[in-house]
Amino acid sequence: MLRFLRNIFEKKIFGVSAWWGDRIGVKASLIRMLFIYATFTNAFTILIYLFMIFIYKIRYHFKYKKRKSVFDL
Repeated sequence: MLRFLRNIFEKKIFGVSAWWGDRIGVKASLIRMLFIYATFTNAFTILIYLFMIFIYKIRYHFKYKKRKSVFDL
């Protein structure tokens, strides 16, 4: 059970920090610590993190795809 919970946290929650860290160029552990410390001081940080999870989950839907031209039909 503990291993199951650990896998969920690593894949779902910590994956967001790693993805944002790669995008910004900062270590993922630094981003995690920032959100942990900020959560103790401000509850608004949790909403920001949830918004980041939302962006992480739907990021593939907004990528530009080359579409066929109207004249190729």
